[in-house]
Amino acid sequence: MIVEEVINKLGFQHKAGKSFTKNNITGIYCCDMLSWVMSHAKQGNVWITVQTHINIVAIASLLDLSCIIIPENGEIDEDTIEKANEEDILIFSTNLNSYEIFCKFYEIGLR
Repeated sequence: MIVEEVINKLGFQHKAGKSFTKNNITGIYCCDMLSWVMSHAKQGNVWITVQTHINIVAIASLLDLSCIIIPENGEIDEDTIEKANEEDILIFSTNLNSYEIFCKFYEIGLR
């Protein structure tokens, strides 16, 4: 499933990036410790994190993650949005918490 399909089904708010159709989702990963994400997330994963600083863009780019989702309407730093747009890293936010996001993914068949 590609990011565009998921976003249309789940209604997350687009914050940065533009390539909705090129990013295929291979799985879901949730963690807030950046070094842990670097060593455990896989290419194409959706990354759920409350971190909103510019370093999340570097990690998403390095690992070729499909997108980043910020739960609970976390406020995203303007520098992060600018860098994500430059690097074409998709960032979304939602009022849902991390558990609720996982439940939504499960409901549409992503695990």
